[in-house]
Amino acid sequence: MPLSHTSWAPYLKNRLTPEQIQNIDYFLNTVYQEKTIFPPRDKVFAALEATTLQNTKVVIMGQDPYHEIYQAQGLSFSVPDNIVAPPSLRNILKELSTDIGLRQSHDLKSWSAQGVLLLNAVLTVPKGQANAHAGLVWEPLTDAIIQTVSSDGDPTVFILWGKYAQSKRRFIDESKHLVLTAAHPSPLSAYRGFFGSQPFSKANAFLKENNRTEIDWLN
Repeated sequence: MPLSHTSWAPYLKNRLTPEQIQNIDYFLNTVYQEKTIFPPRDKVFAALEATTLQNTKVVIMGQDPYHEIYQAQGLSFSVPDNIVAPPSLRNILKELSTDIGLRQSHDLKSWSAQGVLLLNAVLTVPKGQANAHAGLVWEPLTDAIIQTVSSDGDPTVFILWGKYAQSKRRFIDESKHLVLTAAHPSPLSAYRGFFGSQPFSKANAFLKENNRTEIDWLN
């Protein structure tokens, strides 16, 4: 599905220039012809397809998709259950288990259905080359998505793990929304403030205070 066919398109068109939209279309129509790119072409906008603006209650910002075969689903940090969970995802579930409880699945599509926008800052990656598509075409789009949620969405929780995700903080109206920051869940940094940060219970407390349905993080 192209960006123009997602429910987000009407909100994003005034935040992106025609040239930026053309650059995204050109990128998608060329790069997938040249080498192995993740996620699959039809899942690039999976996060926007799975979670509408009106349903967005929590935004979990990732850096870019996992870069090994079969991992990336177009949803930040999520991996199908038949694929081994990468270390960052295992650490997320470890923090969830101490914060709220044990979740059996590491496929996070059910979170998307409940209103968790699992958004990467960069939506594509070449096989085996982490963050190689940073600075090309995706940042204006994901900046626009964050701005749209901030300005047009209901009170929302933004979960920003690591410096890359936290660079989006400047687009968020913190008088209206809750921003939760911590170290990235990567094994290199998880013990520097990610573990013990309790993002899931804090998110639900904010949603409850603002008369929004809480997320069932264990489902």
